[in-house]
Amino acid sequence: MSNQTSSLEAPHFPVMLNEVLNISSPSNGGKFIDCTFGGGGYCKEILKYSKTNVQALDRDKKALLLANKLEKKFPNRFKFNQIKFSQLDTISCNNLDVAIFDLGLSSIQLDDLERGFSFKSRKKLNMTMGLNEISALDVINNLSEIELKLVIKILGEEKEASKIAKNIVKHRKIKKITNTNELVDIIEKSKKKIFSSNINPCTKTFQALRIFVNKEITELINGVIKATEKLRPGGKILVVSFHSIEDKIVKYFFSNFSKNKSRPSRYFPEKKDEHTSLFEEYKNKAFRPSKEEVAKNNRCRSAKLRFAVRSKNRFQYPNELIKKFKKYIDLENISV
Repeated sequence: MSNQTSSLEAPHFPVMLNEVLNISSPSNGGKFIDCTFGGGGYCKEILKYSKTNVQALDRDKKALLLANKLEKKFPNRFKFNQIKFSQLDTISCNNLDVAIFDLGLSSIQLDDLERGFSFKSRKKLNMTMGLNEISALDVINNLSEIELKLVIKILGEEKEASKIAKNIVKHRKIKKITNTNELVDIIEKSKKKIFSSNINPCTKTFQALRIFVNKEITELINGVIKATEKLRPGGKILVVSFHSIEDKIVKYFFSNFSKNKSRPSRYFPEKKDEHTSLFEEYKNKAFRPSKEEVAKNNRCRSAKLRFAVRSKNRFQYPNELIKKFKKYIDLENISV
């Protein structure tokens, strides 16, 4: 793994690139938005087709360095915006042909040990993706034991969240927890016997903290809603997810607001069913990376790609989506 000084030059592998290109069809031209610019992998490939126009966004200021190069190379066809998903409505990009989301961490973020995303790091607890109000250091040292337990259990799906939270609070009463290695030590001592597994015992807790710090669930829900509103009829929204909560949200949104299940709630009036479908019929299929791709880039092994096609119906805000996943939104908005 590369260190932080060379992370910007490290090889970048856009996940399921062939599948994304096959679905989005940039050879036909059109207006694209890449909502997770990262290393710019999707944008670079899409811009190879001369009839495409691409906007990109990323909350990470390091993405700006890479984006500047593309803006200079394609001044009339590429524009970068340093914003979060929830700020999509602040930029001009209507009647889009394609909107792409590649969720989770980029390799650039993970390889930069100074940012504290990796449990292999011995650096300061941070885990901020950019445009943040809090860091992991704030969360670990300020949330109550009950709040920590909920964050780790719900966002990390960690079965031993109660013991981990208890030991975090016990440790910080003696000494403030500041570094990732301190947190790793607490987690490992909290876990029951660790059997041989491909999953590091710290993975789920680190995932939970990262999601909470960056309000990833709230941002995802806002992002897919606002991107859908900006699609033209027949436009496509593609989402690559990496853990079960993300995929659950995407699957629910695409399937419950499609023509084959146009009434997301039995409480919707019968006569309005045909107008509530935001998408054409959804086939409920998730694409997975090939064995060859996983061998080349092991980090993509848990990825799932889903896509939906915008219907001709007038956009109506999908309140049912917010209600369905309200517990995650409320959890991410706990005051630190």
